[in-house]
Amino acid sequence: MAAKRRYDDGCGVALAMDVLGERWSMLIIRDLLLGPQRFVDLQAGLPDISPNVLSHRLRELQDSGVLRRRTLPPPAASRVYELTDWGAELAPIVSALGLWGSRTPIMPRTGEMRANSLMLSLRSTFSPSDEPDWSANYEIRIGADIFAVRVISGRLTEMARGQAAGPADAAITTDRKTLGLLVNHEEDLETAVGSGRMILAGDVGAARRFLAAVGL
Repeated sequence: MAAKRRYDDGCGVALAMDVLGERWSMLIIRDLLLGPQRFVDLQAGLPDISPNVLSHRLRELQDSGVLRRRTLPPPAASRVYELTDWGAELAPIVSALGLWGSRTPIMPRTGEMRANSLMLSLRSTFSPSDEPDWSANYEIRIGADIFAVRVISGRLTEMARGQAAGPADAAITTDRKTLGLLVNHEEDLETAVGSGRMILAGDVGAARRFLAAVGL
């Protein structure tokens, strides 16, 4: 594979692009923002990337200090990739970039958004509340993908892949297509719930409160 090109410019933007500017790098980081993933998980989320290119990008990001590889404790014992503390600082940048890109006037939106991207869209659009009584644990299922979400005193404090450590106060179950339509404001919440394509369980009021906070 060709040697990585650099800008040879001391500006912080140029230095950032030296680290992140190769194709697929930002999408790998996006998919690790909600927690560690195995190589096969990353490949499933980026079906158009070849195994060789994915391996190369992961090595580059490791060498740059953006992510690291580690082995999960038993019984999983899987090798996973995760962001370093420095890499995790990219979270607000990725969110801002996603919001900026969603308003592009020149490219039509094509392709179905994947579960990770949909959840990051919800995190980007979450509006904090000043209501101190709103604290809840949520389980959000998008097809086979499960995410744990926590709101404390009206603030979104956690969003990660996998089941929550404790019981969820409310559960939201849907599919990628339905949530994508809602995120893009191509369908309203009542239609999705009424058709059975989105199911609210547990504390339904808390579920609706969360969905309202993310603009759905």
